[in-house]
Amino acid sequence: LSRASLLFVTVRCTVACIAAHSSAAEALRISQVYGGGGSTSALASYNVDYIEIFNSGPDPVSLAGWTVEYGSAAGNWGSSATNMFAFPKTAVIAPCSYLLLASGVPSTGGAALPVVADFSFTMALSSTNGKVGLFRAVNANVACGAEAVGTLVDKVAFGTANCSETTAVGVLSNTTGAVRNGAGMDDTDSNIADFTVVTTPIPHNAASPTNPNCGSVPPPPCPADFNADGSVGAQDLAVLLGAWGTNDAAYDLNADGIIGAADLAQMLGAWGVCPS
Repeated sequence: LSRASLLFVTVRCTVACIAAHSSAAEALRISQVYGGGGSTSALASYNVDYIEIFNSGPDPVSLAGWTVEYGSAAGNWGSSATNMFAFPKTAVIAPCSYLLLASGVPSTGGAALPVVADFSFTMALSSTNGKVGLFRAVNANVACGAEAVGTLVDKVAFGTANCSETTAVGVLSNTTGAVRNGAGMDDTDSNIADFTVVTTPIPHNAASPTNPNCGSVPPPPCPADFNADGSVGAQDLAVLLGAWGTNDAAYDLNADGIIGAADLAQMLGAWGVCPS
């Protein structure tokens, strides 16, 4: 069979044999990163580093077995025990709510966090350049791109760090942090587009008010429209086939950690003009 004929047979089999899945973008994401703690400078915003997690979904999520892992600008995820935090089995994040992780030893410079951290650990982030990842399972001392399939939920790189989503956030400092836009709601898989560098960012914890926009914002109406031209067609199919077999979240329509037949079926089910 020619390549075109083989693709036609594959498409027909996929449509006949696999029901399309609904799109399931990751509800949990990193919503803030501040690495300027630990400084003796009175100009520092806070005396500890922190990482904030947000649940944009309608359901509580158990974090049993999940980890938050730090990597230096060019280093591996979780290169040492002090660069990883494993959530306890009882950890749950409520819908439209936050969890706050404080890291490092409080220093003499900067103020205490304005809210009490839900968890504390010994990780010390860079104040300028680094990356933070949220994982469903431990990825100890793993290089960017070598994460276990389906385990990487979200990541944010700042400054000169590698492993960003599209492009890293700008360089941070003792006085600035990376804050996800929309109080955690914005997630276009581009760190530089989704985050703003904010002076003295305000963290949230589990007791903070829920995000008022959470639940009122519908999911993207046409996730298979990769080229954003208002319809799902041949160009989008070409993009999907080019990412075939990878775990690139930007094209994983059914969010199962691998781009394959189920994603093709979902695309074909959405073929044509996107809903208005």
